[in-house]
Order: sequence, then C-alpha cells, then structure tokens
Amino acid sequence: MTHIDSTTEQSQLEQLYRDFDTENLIPLWTEIADLMPMAPSPKAIPHVWRWSTLYPLAARAGDLVPVGRGGERRAIALANPGLGNVPYATPTLWAAIQYLGAHETAPEHRHSQNAFRFVVEGEGVWTVVNGDPVAMRRGDFLLTPGWNFHGHHNDTDKPMAWIDGLDIPFVHYADAGFFEYGTERVTDEATPHISRSERLWAHPGLRPLSGLQDTVNSPIAAYRWEYTDAALREQLLLEDEGQPATVSQGHAAVRYTNPTTGGDVMPTIRAEFHRLRAGVTTEALREVGSSVWQVFEGRGSVVLNGETQIVEKGDLFVVPSWVSWSLAAETEFDLFRFNDAPIFERLHFNRTYIEGPNE
Repeated sequence: MTHIDSTTEQSQLEQLYRDFDTENLIPLWTEIADLMPMAPSPKAIPHVWRWSTLYPLAARAGDLVPVGRGGERRAIALANPGLGNVPYATPTLWAAIQYLGAHETAPEHRHSQNAFRFVVEGEGVWTVVNGDPVAMRRGDFLLTPGWNFHGHHNDTDKPMAWIDGLDIPFVHYADAGFFEYGTERVTDEATPHISRSERLWAHPGLRPLSGLQDTVNSPIAAYRWEYTDAALREQLLLEDEGQPATVSQGHAAVRYTNPTTGGDVMPTIRAEFHRLRAGVTTEALREVGSSVWQVFEGRGSVVLNGETQIVEKGDLFVVPSWVSWSLAAETEFDLFRFNDAPIFERLHFNRTYIEGPNE
C-alpha cells in the first residue's frame, strides 16, 4: 500500500476542491448542515408591521405616486427583514397595502400569480375580475385567481386601502410567472352591490347545475363579512349551549373554501378567520409553512418564538416556518390569516407540533 504524506494529501484535496469549483460542483459533505437541518431554520424572521404607520405612508404615496400603466398598482410590499432587500413577507408569500385615491382607476392586467384582497376598513372601490365588478367593503375577502384579468376603480370622493396577498415569491422561485397587460381602464365600470359570481355561487349548500365541473380556484369572487361574522358568532353561541363547535374554548375559526371541491380557495393559498373571546389564550404551535396575519378588530398579543408583541386593529405580523406562535386576547379579538399550507400538504411536507407548557 502506497503511503501518501499529509502534505501531499492536503495538496491533492485542495486540488480536488478547485476542480469541483471549475466544473460547478459542490460536495454534499460541506453543505449538509444547511441543506438538511435537524428542523426548519428559516431565514425569514417574525415581524410586526403597524397599521398606524402603514396607512399614513400609503396615503403619502397616494399624493406623490400616480397609478397607471407601467407601475400598475400603488402597492407597498411588506419586506421581511430576514430575507434581505426583497419584497417578500415570507419565502412563499407576498403581502402589501394597496392604496387607491378618489376616482382613480388601476388598469387591468393579468398574471400567473394567485391573488386576493382583504379589507380591514373602508369601501367605495370595485375590483373588476374578468369583467365582473365586485364591491370591496370592510371585512370582505376577495379573490383574483391566477391569469384572470383584473383592475380596480374608485367611484367615490374618498381614498381606500386594503391588503393584497399573492404567491409571488413561490412563482418567482419556480420560474413560472407570466404577465399580460389588459385595458387602460376596466372592462366594466358599473358599481353593483352584488357581483355576478356571487349571484350564482354565494348561496350556502346550493350549487348551480350550470357549474357542475370542479374548478381549481373558487368561482366566488367575494366572501362577505356578514357571513363570516355570523359563522363565527354562531360557533361561540353553540359553545355556550354546550355544543363542540369551536376550535378550542372561546376560539372560533373558519376557513374560506372553494364550493366546487370543498378545498382551499386557491391551489397555493389558504385563508382563515379567527375570533377569540376576551381573556382567551391559544396553545403554542409550530407549523411547517409560513403565514401572515392581520388584526381585523380588537386588541391582544402574539407570542413569536417567546417574544410578546401587542397588536391591534390593522396590524400585520408574519410567522415563518416552524416559528412558535400563540395568541392572547385582551378584548374580543378578530384576525384574518393566510398561509401556504396547500403547497406543503400536497407535497406531504406539512407538520404541526403543539408545544407543552414547560417548553
């Protein structure tokens, strides 16, 4: 057996690594800790954005930045401090505050990315999705599935702001994005109280015989606040009557669903609404996948990896993958949530862990 002294061996090893570099190769043994950690180790970090700061900034942008072809939207993205200078709330989710001034129109376009709107306050804007004008009002959850033409028009003398949620980071990472301009205005500037899609689809338990084919995205353009509110209220009333109707004691929750499949409203995004009675605290959870929350009403706190943040109406916070989180309600506490769970469930990467009191 030929003996190779340590100096020669080290020289050969260094040459081996130089040859790897030349051929664009990376050996697993130098990267395994990063590529295969013992548990998820996200670069995204928990963070809170205050509505009291966001809205005035959006209003200033409304005074200074026009809406029109090219810029397309006056939307200001939440940029997670842990992800560097990119407009991503998490590696899979994009969230922004969008602001439309009095009598402004955001021109139509379409894109591969799935999108929604959630309105924490205000009204007066219609989003037009494939020619169907949909009124936007407080508490409404509105869908713009991928590759649907859409634009917005404000028919009032007052500005309006809302949050947008999209799967932009996921689509960008997968190199799957397409974009196409539409009309300079919107295809229908009517202002109906109820959209055509709602007239057809938004009747609980009833499905039109003209729509028996299942669809990947929900055909309902708007999930109205009055129905969300009623569903949450009835869960808590049933709990008072001794019925097992809530997620946990004093914690009601609903998931927005696609009426054709019973599944999520879009293939990459799940949306929920939660209501906690005053004084209720949830269990601490860890979940694979990330989520963004917005406080709709009330005041409480969120504990993120052991750090407590007080949050109230309009505030947004992000929970990265496998970050411990729990909620505590000071008053009745209403929160909207969206996440990337459909992606991880289809890939069978989903996992949830309930932390014990001594962890």
